[in-house]
Amino acid sequence: MKKQIMQGNAAIARAASDAGVKVAAAYPGTPSSEILRDIAGTYPEVYAEWAPNEKVALEVASGASFAGARALACMKHVGLNVAADPLMTLAYTGVKGGLVILVADDPYSHSSQNEQDSRNWTRFGKVPMLEPGDSQECHGRGASFRKIWQWIFLKN
Repeated sequence: MKKQIMQGNAAIARAASDAGVKVAAAYPGTPSSEILRDIAGTYPEVYAEWAPNEKVALEVASGASFAGARALACMKHVGLNVAADPLMTLAYTGVKGGLVILVADDPYSHSSQNEQDSRNWTRFGKVPMLEPGDSQECHGRGASFRKIWQWIFLKN
């Protein structure tokens, strides 16, 4: 594989494609907007959809996963508050195809109305979390995603 210089969001989009994601849904909000834009513009094998809100984005992605597809839902940190209901339900129902919920926190509120730590949702819902520290880890986690997606939420 040829090395490329990428920002984190582009690396995440590529990791999603490399990991076999078939459906990606998101609500636009910086710092996460570029992920779905990059998926839609660069990876035609992934169905990409903008949702009217974060709850709908998570429901679209979880529906695809219930049907057996690997799916991705993207949102900014305050959007996870909106998507809390389906998140908590997914935490105990599980999914079939694999689902990653990507939440872009905004430390120091560079482009958001406030600062929140979305890691608290993972503790509250008892769901696993991966936290990449740089752009290389954003893509490098894609290989890890392939290995763990099937057992993170799989409950048949």
